[in-house]
Amino acid sequence: MTLIQSFQGSASDGTALTAVYAEQPASSVALAMVFPGTELPRLVYWGRPLSAPETVVGLYDALRPQRVSGALDYTAWPSVLPTQSESWIGAKRFEIRRDGRELFCKFAVTDIKAETVEGGNAYEMTIKDGYPQWNVAAEPKRTPTITATAEDVEQGVKLIWTCEVDVSGLVRQRATVINTGEGRLEVGKVELGFPVPADATEILTTTGHHLHERSPQRQPLTIGRFEKVSMTGRPDFDATLLLSLGETGFGFTRGNVYSAHVAWSGNSVLSAERLPYTTGMLGGGEMLFGGEITLADGEEYTTPWVCGSFGEGLNEVASRFHSFIRNTHRDWNAEYGIALKPRPVILNTWEAVYFNHDYDTLTALADKAVESGVERFVVDDGWFGSRRDDTSGLGDWEISQDVWPDGDKSLKALADYVHGKGLEFGLWFEPEMVNPDSDMFRTHPDWVLKPTPGRLPMQGRTQQVVDLTNPDAYAYVYGAMDKLVGELGIDYIKWDHNKLVTEAVSPYSGRPAVHGQTLAVYRIFTDLKAAHPGLEIESCSSGGGRVDLGILEVADRIWGSDCVDPVERADIQRYTSLLVPPEMIGEHVGASPAHSTHRATSQELRMAMAFFGHMGIEWNLLKEPQADIDKLAKWVAEFKKHREWFAVDTVVHSDAADPAVRVDGCVMPNKAAAIYRFTQLTTSQTYPAAPVRLPGLDPDKVYTVSPLDVSLDLVKQDITNGQSPLGWWNPEGVKMTGRALETYGIRPPSLHPAQAVLFKVVEI
Repeated sequence: MTLIQSFQGSASDGTALTAVYAEQPASSVALAMVFPGTELPRLVYWGRPLSAPETVVGLYDALRPQRVSGALDYTAWPSVLPTQSESWIGAKRFEIRRDGRELFCKFAVTDIKAETVEGGNAYEMTIKDGYPQWNVAAEPKRTPTITATAEDVEQGVKLIWTCEVDVSGLVRQRATVINTGEGRLEVGKVELGFPVPADATEILTTTGHHLHERSPQRQPLTIGRFEKVSMTGRPDFDATLLLSLGETGFGFTRGNVYSAHVAWSGNSVLSAERLPYTTGMLGGGEMLFGGEITLADGEEYTTPWVCGSFGEGLNEVASRFHSFIRNTHRDWNAEYGIALKPRPVILNTWEAVYFNHDYDTLTALADKAVESGVERFVVDDGWFGSRRDDTSGLGDWEISQDVWPDGDKSLKALADYVHGKGLEFGLWFEPEMVNPDSDMFRTHPDWVLKPTPGRLPMQGRTQQVVDLTNPDAYAYVYGAMDKLVGELGIDYIKWDHNKLVTEAVSPYSGRPAVHGQTLAVYRIFTDLKAAHPGLEIESCSSGGGRVDLGILEVADRIWGSDCVDPVERADIQRYTSLLVPPEMIGEHVGASPAHSTHRATSQELRMAMAFFGHMGIEWNLLKEPQADIDKLAKWVAEFKKHREWFAVDTVVHSDAADPAVRVDGCVMPNKAAAIYRFTQLTTSQTYPAAPVRLPGLDPDKVYTVSPLDVSLDLVKQDITNGQSPLGWWNPEGVKMTGRALETYGIRPPSLHPAQAVLFKVVEI
């Protein structure tokens, strides 16, 4: 069918109109833009597909505001890039200067292309031996795309704006700014936007800090501007993955909601803004320092993609991001001939041994890892240079002879031992950082970002930032990593990033360098993975400090948080999953009490909280009783039965009225089965806990609801306070329709606080 259509018409005042309607029926989303005369487009519709696309021409007259007293002759009705020339008097969204003087552009559209772009892979899922299989479809991916060329001839500025509706239902837009005049053109900001309906009046964002990322916060959209700015060279802990505007009271399962995200790992802004004359405007873009992007005649700058997702509830919004990211990774694997595999269960050594490395300890830990069902063994910080603590050696990417001397107890010997056990071998790096107490810094002090030749930025964790825009520094870092991957047979890199990037001026160029630094990071990721097909790289940034679509497109997973306390992780992981699919979120079973909070929790809660993600272990198993190792192995084995489905499932969260409980789940694409987790975080006002609703199922199917084997015996696990049996908590379970489960719900077990159980829902 036709995915994009153009219509010509005229407004009631005679203005010539070009309307473009685009849709992706499979993802149930459509978008309509109207270009009035030669002006930039107005978004006039964003939601479910329309039955009569030709009517979108009429939406211009239907939505255009009247002129009112005390204002300009044209009442503000913002385009995708509003400027003062179209009566936008809000915050500056297009900021450029020529030779130091700000320009006020009025763009005239000279060309509009509305086409279905056939390119890239489409994928088909089949089921083999009970598990999903993905194949490249015979027909290419089809993406409805709008491209508009506009120019301010008098001021020598050209704009190429592109908008596409991805097969996932994600709407992406970006712009290219071209200098067509004399003198240098400096780009300060290009903040693209999505106007939203008038009843989208509530804002949801997340805030946070180290060890407590993704904490939700809500407020009304009032007249004015709300923005979340990230200016630390990465999104950082406080960044909101999505800025969402929706109907008052919207949740995971209810209410129309519109969300924006900037697919960029450097400095950025997300904003929601409303003038007295307008409905809400949602959008964002890259934040640039003065002089960071300057264009000579004919040169250009292209913004990051600004992504928009629409849905009835946040679950649907998130599913579009998940689908897009999953397809991006399928594209990489198809290009390099990499066979898809289940997410390997990881043991990471950090909270087990910290900097205390030695061959005998880590080989013994690898043996325990095998007993637990682990498939990937990752050696964390402390293997190189003088790095016995976090004060020195960072940047000296050579194996420490003090800790790993050449011979039969070398790091290579450990890698060989791990491989001999059938495990993959992973190694920690922090390629973007350096300790001033290091050979690298002493030899090349000019390889560090700093505001002046004589002053370094404020340190963080006794670190400074390597200037990867310097070709020599880049070559050293890439070369060292490439060499070690080859020599040790590294299968997996844990890539860390622990310092906030501040006062980031490159001594090499003399200019602020966050933009170039971000591109350099992407390049190392992709070049290493291309040179070593099958190599996987995790993006860790003091935990969850760099989580965005830009890094997710090149990384294989992210570390959700340095906090593995399962009580804290309940919401950290829930709100991280608004953007990140579960198989890309590192979720580890840690020790009790937790290292970061000293909170004691049951092993059952710690395992259940890691069950849906990329499961791993952050725990010194050498100090644990064999009974706990055996219990861990049982849960890992259960996880392995389901992980391939988790990587294609729809992630759902329930809107429980009780703030003390959480219900999260993964539902098969055909809705034939699902697994849910019920968590009793604290005690509830209702005792026992009230029935909980299970979203995402087919309302007309009949299901059997029953506990997973690992959660069956609540008394033996000593996590229940119920004094009589729960009628359905047995292997036979209970039969219910999807509609009953999503409306009245099902009574969960009565649990002590800080406990969780898993149960399955299977179509009869």
